[in-house]
Amino acid sequence: MAKAVKKQALGRGLSALLKDPANDIQSVEDTNADKVVGNIIELELDTIQVNPFQPRTHFNEETLKELATSIKELGVIQPITVRKLDFNKYELISGERRLRASKLAGLLTIPAYIRIANDNESLVMALVENIQRHDLDPIEIAMSYQRLIDEIQLTQEQMSDRVGKKRSTITNYLRLLKLDPIIQSGIRDGFISMGHGRAIINIEDLEAQTDIYHKIILDNLSVRETEALVKAYHEGLLNNTPASAPKKKITYTVSDSQRKAFTEFFGAKVDVKIAANGKGKINIPFHSAEDLERIIKLLNT
Repeated sequence: MAKAVKKQALGRGLSALLKDPANDIQSVEDTNADKVVGNIIELELDTIQVNPFQPRTHFNEETLKELATSIKELGVIQPITVRKLDFNKYELISGERRLRASKLAGLLTIPAYIRIANDNESLVMALVENIQRHDLDPIEIAMSYQRLIDEIQLTQEQMSDRVGKKRSTITNYLRLLKLDPIIQSGIRDGFISMGHGRAIINIEDLEAQTDIYHKIILDNLSVRETEALVKAYHEGLLNNTPASAPKKKITYTVSDSQRKAFTEFFGAKVDVKIAANGKGKINIPFHSAEDLERIIKLLNT
């Protein structure tokens, strides 16, 4: 989806900065370190090594393939975290499944957060400042909270004090990260609201989650209507509940207004294809190198 691509593309300029030997950032005191701390940066996969002391050694191949398929379609929704070892060399801190799946998907780069020496307090300040911004989507806020937990070991109580939010509010954001990646992407792109996401999260089955997600979009359901739908699911009143007959697949279509919106945005006749399961592809034609550059600029604005 376009918005997710935009956010990842922003890290490419910073990636070029890190590959310049004249800007070999090793600590927060170094020039341009403030551009690295708290930001998403595109790193080449072959510059990242896994932690040799990683306690987890077994990864389910089937679920890795499923994640790789999701990454091909949606990109990496949640960036990995690495620490800087040397010039253009990094060690993985968290996100090994995403790293492995990205390699399976044939990616050359991956969005990452980079930890550098003595950056703890700077990172806390950057994340807290980031959370206070008004232009962040709920998934971005949730990921910032999760980073404070994973990398700084802050409790939800401590986060509540630092960001001035109720603990229950923080919990509600964090729960969004348990949603299927397709739904997380939908929240980021504004197809559904955080309220819709909070209703869907009460369903554990990821396939049932995505079925209801697509129904919300197709029928333009309100949050209240979504909550009623989830309640019906738990009561066994929907086709996709375990207690009922095999569920009927919904046929998904792209409306003329949606196609027109894509065409007007890119200034080209965009081909949008959607499968029976709601997944699809967007093909954007271009007629020259200059035309391609124009489209890339649109995605990066």
